[in-house]
Amino acid sequence: MELKRVAVTGLGAITPIGNNVPGFWENLVNGVNGAGPITHFDASLFKTQFACEVKNFDATQYMDRKEVRKMDLYAQYAIAVAKEAVTDSGLDIENEDRTRIGVIFGAGIGGINTFEEEVSNYALTEDKVPRFNPFFIPKMISDIAAGQISIMYGFHGPNYATCAACATSTNAIADAFNLIRLGKANVIVSGGSEAAITPAGVGGFNAMHALSTRNDSPESASRPFSASRDGFVMGEGGGCLVLEELEHAKARGAKIYAELVGTGLSGDAYHLTASHPEGLGAKLVMMNALEDAGMKPEDVDYINVHGTSTPVGDISEVKAIKEVFGDHAYKLNISSSKSMTGHLLGAAGAVEAIASILAVKNDIVPPTNNHTEGDNDENIDYGLNFTFNKAQKREVKVALSNTFGFGGHNACAIFRKYAE
Repeated sequence: MELKRVAVTGLGAITPIGNNVPGFWENLVNGVNGAGPITHFDASLFKTQFACEVKNFDATQYMDRKEVRKMDLYAQYAIAVAKEAVTDSGLDIENEDRTRIGVIFGAGIGGINTFEEEVSNYALTEDKVPRFNPFFIPKMISDIAAGQISIMYGFHGPNYATCAACATSTNAIADAFNLIRLGKANVIVSGGSEAAITPAGVGGFNAMHALSTRNDSPESASRPFSASRDGFVMGEGGGCLVLEELEHAKARGAKIYAELVGTGLSGDAYHLTASHPEGLGAKLVMMNALEDAGMKPEDVDYINVHGTSTPVGDISEVKAIKEVFGDHAYKLNISSSKSMTGHLLGAAGAVEAIASILAVKNDIVPPTNNHTEGDNDENIDYGLNFTFNKAQKREVKVALSNTFGFGGHNACAIFRKYAE
């Protein structure tokens, strides 16, 4: 069976550095940082008092107030990015076979804000029975964003959520890719969203010593590959891709951002939260993606790394890159979007896929911010080009995007400049 080719025809993003794709990309390339003091709740007693929050988001721009009240913030972000991506794709939905359009859209955590508020504030009836909002469960569960997008457009194709911690939305993209190339759907709206900047979210990650506590300098706290890195900065938002069977896209005259040519999945099988110290799972997932794409390591020009700014994770990813790419590793550009957006957890893969796609489209590699001269880790090879502090123009024919999650979940996607 000949596998079909898969094009990217639409993009949508809500991020801490931009509430649409053009704004996100402009700020990413220019090194704008999204971190600042937490405003979603009073964080004054927490070890970490800052995050990369979405700014000036108004859900009523995307849906009416009645619908807003039925959705957790993570689902509101999902609706927003799906609307941008579908509009951007130019799909004439009324004249499409909607049984051939699906939604695969994930969240690593889901409606944690709804859960916290409902459990903390439920009332009792006159009979002393706990009273919960009837929308509590539909607002909270992590699959509901995919369901809401499907309902909004009447898409009857494959419809489900993925959940793989910080690899969630790359898993969603991989599943969508495979279903389309196997002929199971013409179009799939795919990605992820997250809104976990809440007391439980921040407090829970603090308890694990996963977050930076650089409260005196939030903007410089996410510093991937620097010796002084002390943990990730939590972010929020969403990203969405419209993936489409290539001949279907060409037949309707769609613009094509790039071609998705391969994906890879692997498991560390090592630790609940720490990556394998030798980068075993990271190495395997990149090799799997390259094999799936029918590519050699030297075909890749740019890697948008997982690069969370954690002491162990950055080292293991660099080891994996050097092992997979050998001498070619020194010809690559490498950068971490998280140095500006923070870590969007389940939404990270989709947002970073968008960064990779736009690097391919525009031949610009966004920077890794916040590295200062001399802030070097003896365990990291600075002969590699980490694109520190300033975007670089270069031809980017192929970009690879890495995402790794707690539990040892690893996912990778490869995007190529489109050509007949």
